[in-house]
Amino acid sequence: MEKNKVSFVWAFKEFIWPRRKILFLGLILIIIRSLAGLVLPLASKDLIDDVIPSKDMQSLINLLVFVCSAILIQALSSFAITRLLSVEAQRLISQLRAKVQQKLMKLPISFFDNNKSGALVSRVMTDVEGVRNLVGTGLVQLIGGTFTAIVSLIILIKINALMTLFVLLPVAVFAVVALKAFKIIRPIFRARGKISAEVKGRLTETLNGIRVIKGFNAEDQENANFEDGVHRLFINVKKSLTATAVITSSSTFLLGLASAGIMGIGGYYMMEGSMSLGDFLKFTLLLGFMIAPIVQMSNVGSQLTEALAGLDRTEELMQMEEEDDPTVRKVVLNDVCGDVKFENVSFSYENKKEVLHEISFEAPKGTVTALVGSSGSGKSTIAGLVATFLNPVKGTITLDGVDLSTVNLNSFRSKLGVVLQDDFLYEGTIRENILFANPSASEEKLIEAVKGAYVNEFTDKFEEGLETVIGERGVKLSGGQRQRISIARALLADPKIIILDEATSNLDTESESYIQKSLSILMKNRTTFVIAHRLTTIQQADQILVIEDGKIVERGRHEQLIKAQGRYYDLYTYQSRM
Repeated sequence: MEKNKVSFVWAFKEFIWPRRKILFLGLILIIIRSLAGLVLPLASKDLIDDVIPSKDMQSLINLLVFVCSAILIQALSSFAITRLLSVEAQRLISQLRAKVQQKLMKLPISFFDNNKSGALVSRVMTDVEGVRNLVGTGLVQLIGGTFTAIVSLIILIKINALMTLFVLLPVAVFAVVALKAFKIIRPIFRARGKISAEVKGRLTETLNGIRVIKGFNAEDQENANFEDGVHRLFINVKKSLTATAVITSSSTFLLGLASAGIMGIGGYYMMEGSMSLGDFLKFTLLLGFMIAPIVQMSNVGSQLTEALAGLDRTEELMQMEEEDDPTVRKVVLNDVCGDVKFENVSFSYENKKEVLHEISFEAPKGTVTALVGSSGSGKSTIAGLVATFLNPVKGTITLDGVDLSTVNLNSFRSKLGVVLQDDFLYEGTIRENILFANPSASEEKLIEAVKGAYVNEFTDKFEEGLETVIGERGVKLSGGQRQRISIARALLADPKIIILDEATSNLDTESESYIQKSLSILMKNRTTFVIAHRLTTIQQADQILVIEDGKIVERGRHEQLIKAQGRYYDLYTYQSRM
């Protein structure tokens, strides 16, 4: 299998063969339907050449009963095919979506940093839909249509071999044209999936940032960006429609020529007396049964090409390296004390310029380590390394003496709590958002977390209390209220290691006083890493690390650093004057 290009053989092994019993049953039903469909053209000869000339009413009734029975069988088998295969195809789509989403959740943070959320939604929801043409009626109809065409061909040869040969020549030309067109269409379909994902991604970002867009009067700019995206999508669709039109028009022209030729040859034979009217009608109807599946096959072929293009992108995603590699991360943590140690740790994003250089420090269990410095100095990168969102390029980070790069991430993150600057909340109730950290927590534990983070200070004023629906990303709450819900969530998780990234950045003075009390509860007996621009919030930290240009330029307690009158002193006195 070529990289990023799945083959039909792979798709057969992955999706078709495991469902062979259902597909085989569907194939039998299609064969039954095809055979039942052949009854009408075959019966037409008997009607014209035998029943009508003999004026035998009983034979006419028998023929009608036989034909109607065949039509009923054809209708019932068509219903069973659709019901059986279409349902199985939708089941596979739902399973694939779940599988792709699970894979996404296992990919590293860097992947999400480099891809738009809307584009990823498209890969989960849209790319897998084409598989219905492999497992649904598409592929089985292709096989069934081939069977019908072959049976019709055999009967046609028996009726008149010369007329049949005349038909096969334009059909062969059409097959060559269709195969060439499918090769052109597949990369177009693959590019369409990518463009569609980009457009959806941009639209998702626009809707999420609607307040900023309106605030900067940037509607026209966003409209232009979206119009450019949908125009690129239109150009792609136009290309695929052109290729599809070539197939359709060539089939119309070539098969139309064949039909005209049959009229001429058949007319000649009937005038000569070597072919009866019944034989000609039978040949003409059977010709339709042979040609219709061929035309249908071109449509199904286009659908299968689109399906494989979507699976190209799906398989590309499924082959990506997961962050929790079981061959490397074998150590499962049961009990965690919380001793964290950085030893000569360096880090760079995507092998570019280093943003951290030879960082070394210890954070003993139960202590508070504050990271301060100017924007872009590397504070959040250090926090990301502690959380295992990032991995060091050089050096070692250990937890209780164990190299974090060898630790199973699930076992580590079950002991980790984070309160980030961008406090993420789901659309739902306050209760649901707090329970997110520990869905099985008791009501007693929940209330304890609510009170510990002073969430009850504002929920008691709400008519619905904890059942208040907060809107998408907590839009109905203030920044301070959202932050307190995040801290309550962290309290409920009862972690051993806490990361507070700008946890007080969105708070007014009153909210900050509440948060400082709740943070003291949250940090008690837990190893805590605090990133804060407000230096007044970290005066009680056990150690303060001053980070500048990816290096630790100062370290110590608040009083020591003030006495030293270095970089920390400058930052602190500058803020004090503000």
